[in-house]
Amino acid sequence: MTETMPETIRYTADVVCIRGGDVLVIERGWPPHQGRLALPGGHVDAGETSREAAARELLEETCVHVPADSLVLVGVYDAPERDPRGRYVTAAYAATVPDDTTATAGDDAAAVRWVPLDAPGSLAFDHGEIVRAAWRRHLAANHPTC
Repeated sequence: MTETMPETIRYTADVVCIRGGDVLVIERGWPPHQGRLALPGGHVDAGETSREAAARELLEETCVHVPADSLVLVGVYDAPERDPRGRYVTAAYAATVPDDTTATAGDDAAAVRWVPLDAPGSLAFDHGEIVRAAWRRHLAANHPTC
C-alpha cells in the first residue's frame, strides 16, 4: 500500500452576477491569469459560509451589493487542475440584479465589465463552464417548458 500525503485544499466562492442578458466579469489584477477576465470571487474567510463569502467578494471586487440569502447555488467545482496555484474548491453562486445595476472595479479587480451571458468569451480558470451552467439555470427559471 502506498501512503499519500494529505492535500491542502483551499475553499473559495464565485458569483455569476446576471443583469438582463449580461454577466459581470472582472479583469484580474494579478497572477494567476493577470489581465484575463474572470468571475468575481475569492477565498472563504474563517467564520463565514461560502454564500457569505460570495456576497462579500462580489461587493469588494465590483461594488455590487447582493444579499447573501438571495444567491442561488450553481454548483461546486473541484477539478484537481482547475487552478494553477494548487487545489481550489469553489462554490459558485448566481445572482440576478436589476437592469440599472452599475459596477465599479475594487479590491482585486483591475476593471469590470458586463459581457453577454450566452457568449462571455474566454474566461480564466473554469469560469466559462460555471457561466454556462448558470446560463442554463437562468434560462430554465425564466422560460419553463411546462
